[in-house]
Amino acid sequence: MRNTNLIMGICFGFFMLCALSMGNRMYLLIAVLILLAWAFAYASVRMAEKSVKVETELSSQKVNRGEVVSMEIGVSHKSLLPIAPVALHMRATSNTPAGTIHLTQLGKRKQRVTHKFAADHVGAMFPGVENYTVADVFGFFKRKHVPDAEGHELMVLPVPFEVEPLTFAAGDMGVETMKRAMEDPFSPSDFRNYQQGDPLKRIHWKMSARKREIIVRQFEEPALPDALVMLDTSPPHISRGYSEEHKPFLQDALLETAASVVACQIRQDNSVRLPLVGDRPMEYSSHMGLPVLLDELARCTFNETERFERVLMMQMQDLRKTGAVVIITTRLTAPVADLIVRMKRLGPNVRLYFVTYKAEDPERAALAVRMQQAGVEVNYVTPQGGLN
Repeated sequence: MRNTNLIMGICFGFFMLCALSMGNRMYLLIAVLILLAWAFAYASVRMAEKSVKVETELSSQKVNRGEVVSMEIGVSHKSLLPIAPVALHMRATSNTPAGTIHLTQLGKRKQRVTHKFAADHVGAMFPGVENYTVADVFGFFKRKHVPDAEGHELMVLPVPFEVEPLTFAAGDMGVETMKRAMEDPFSPSDFRNYQQGDPLKRIHWKMSARKREIIVRQFEEPALPDALVMLDTSPPHISRGYSEEHKPFLQDALLETAASVVACQIRQDNSVRLPLVGDRPMEYSSHMGLPVLLDELARCTFNETERFERVLMMQMQDLRKTGAVVIITTRLTAPVADLIVRMKRLGPNVRLYFVTYKAEDPERAALAVRMQQAGVEVNYVTPQGGLN
């Protein structure tokens, strides 16, 4: 733009000088045309930039990772003078790289364009127009502006996959334990009158004969052993030989592994809890439902500064009522392995999901063997994308 204005300024000065020195009206007319073009260009940009509106609309506010999202972008202005097609500069997110969309219809006051992109990574983001450029038809002037509205939030949810159900004890999935305890005739918690549908084996015949009405035993439902899922929300550890570009793939694998374990427990009617630390600390419980968990995982930012070893130590103080522990992390060090073995010795079954690109690392393999010898179940999770 500066070069264009400089060239046109030189031309204007040259033709004006020729008109004044030689008295030629043709040169004067050319100089006036250049000046009018300048004035027209400046006026069209100034009129348009005050009235330009950019609106975006997503095809869906929530999508699963891997789905294609359509964004409708509408651009309008009220300028009486024509302008060049508005250039839209898109906001860079983990799913949408920065880029520019040029509208193709010259001078049209209302235009719409469809922008499609794949939701490749889990997260909560605001895709849309970062800024737009208004220019005149001659290319003399350009003005960059930021839209008034930030745009709509897009939630890209993790996609659970199939995992093996957790076991709380050898051959016991938890539900059988509750059924046996509720049918134990020697440990009733109370008695009440018979109601239609009560099983006959719960009737207390001696008390019923004494009171001359049917009395049944009432049992207190024992609490199922719950599962504790511990997700490492600190910045993922990137293996040597891999760059920061692989970080989103590691985060996706962490989040989807956590969602898969919880979904499996919910299908088994087992209690499960997952404490989340970071910007949005909370403790998820299975009674909240799987959709709540998927939303919270999508908002996980992986900027927790607390060392994962310390988080493990804090949870070890409350493992007596825990039947199984699941640990999901990208870092497997000697201190982490020591803490996992200590958890196993406290009683619950322990399963480790190690998310890494290099499962064959000799140092990590030695730590895995050590944990397996202590009774820990070790699983490797390889991110779906970004492999060298």
